[in-house]
Parts: sequence; structure tokens; C-alpha cells
Amino acid sequence: MFAIGIGVCISLMNIAVHAVFTVVMVRTVRRDAERLSQPNVVFREVLIMIIAAAILMLAHLIEVWIWSLFYRLLGVTPDSSADFDFAFINYTTLGYGRLVPEAPWQVLGPMTAMNGVLLFGWSTAVLFQVLAVSARRFGIRY
Repeated sequence: MFAIGIGVCISLMNIAVHAVFTVVMVRTVRRDAERLSQPNVVFREVLIMIIAAAILMLAHLIEVWIWSLFYRLLGVTPDSSADFDFAFINYTTLGYGRLVPEAPWQVLGPMTAMNGVLLFGWSTAVLFQVLAVSARRFGIRY
């Protein structure tokens, strides 16, 4: 039960990080969309999507790092030098490979995966929204 509480706290930290990065990304994309004066609308659209995806990728890397930091602090893995790899594997729902968490912390692997799935879904929805909003701004119909 304690491990679940820890997992919920880490997940909420990551949700806060993702919220901050989403707001930054939306503001950045909005600002850049307004400043871009290229006559080529396709170039603008591509640039906006690259900026949005890059910001969200950075958010995901920070979120994986947060999981790995707590893995290290809690002694979740037998080899603490692999905490980042293990967090990344769980966050992306790739599945266990050579590392398995220590017995009291085994629930953190699935909780990390649940957090990753939620935040990847959030990112997908945000990217779709950015595409839709910028397309309307530039008068593009898909």
C-alpha cells in the first residue's frame, strides 16, 4: 500500500510537469504562429508541429528522469546505474527485460507504465489540437 501511495505522488508530480510543459508549448506555438511570416503555409505548419513535439518530448524525458530519481532513492532496482533505463522501459510500456524491481516496489513498474500511457495520450491530444488550431489559423482544410 505504501508503494502505491509513493507511485501516486510521483504520478501527480509528472502530471504537474506535463501541465506546465503543455502550457509553455501552447504559448510558444501560439506566439510562433503569429510571428511566422513565411509565405509557405506548409512550412509554417511543419515548423509549428516540430516545436510542439520537441517541447512535449522534453517533458516526457523529464518525467522519465523523475521516475528514475525516485527509483534510485527508494532502491527499486538491484542495479541503481540502470534506474533511468528501467524507468524509460516502464514509462513506454516496453516491458521488463534484464531488470526486475525489488519485491516491495514491484507495483511501481505498472504505475510508471500507467503514468506514461496517460501522458502520451495527453501529448497526442495536445498535438492534434495544435494541428487543428494552427490549420484553422492558416486556412488549411484537411
